[in-house]
Amino acid sequence: MSKLILIFAAQILLLATFTSAGDGGDFARTMNPKRLKEKLTHLRVYWHDIRSGPNPSSIMIQPPVKKYSSTYFGSITVMDNKLTSDVPINSTVVGQAQGFYAGAAQPELGFLMAMTFAFKTGEYNGSSITILGRNTVLSEVREMPVVGGSGIFRLARGYVELRTKSFDQKTGDANVEYNCFVFHY
Repeated sequence: MSKLILIFAAQILLLATFTSAGDGGDFARTMNPKRLKEKLTHLRVYWHDIRSGPNPSSIMIQPPVKKYSSTYFGSITVMDNKLTSDVPINSTVVGQAQGFYAGAAQPELGFLMAMTFAFKTGEYNGSSITILGRNTVLSEVREMPVVGGSGIFRLARGYVELRTKSFDQKTGDANVEYNCFVFHY
């Protein structure tokens, strides 16, 4: 009789386990964020926006509204730009900046930028940060928020500071220094 009760109890326990796992009741749990250790990482990379030559890294897919051609309002440019460790374009490539920028200001030169920095080397290989914000390119220093990330940069938040290192008015090619300050776990 005690064996029968033990078997019956085991079956009830197994049934309860499988029932609770399959009913959708365990799809979420509260975690203690104090157990996570937050870090601040500073990355300095150089963004190469190449619009000229046989293999441009940025291509305008929508020209600006004619009335605002001097501010590029209405234009959309898609990019897959190199990120390097130093100013020269032949420096070590550490990743790619992939996304787009759109002329979003009528009276001035200002873009809405949405891009992901996908890192390809070292401890950040396979990780990324996502940047979304306003870039008034004629300002000496600009700032945009880091709105997320992946890999090492999961739950990322922070900001980037931009400074143009060079701009060729004839070709549209630009080199911009990005100082990225990223909080992550």
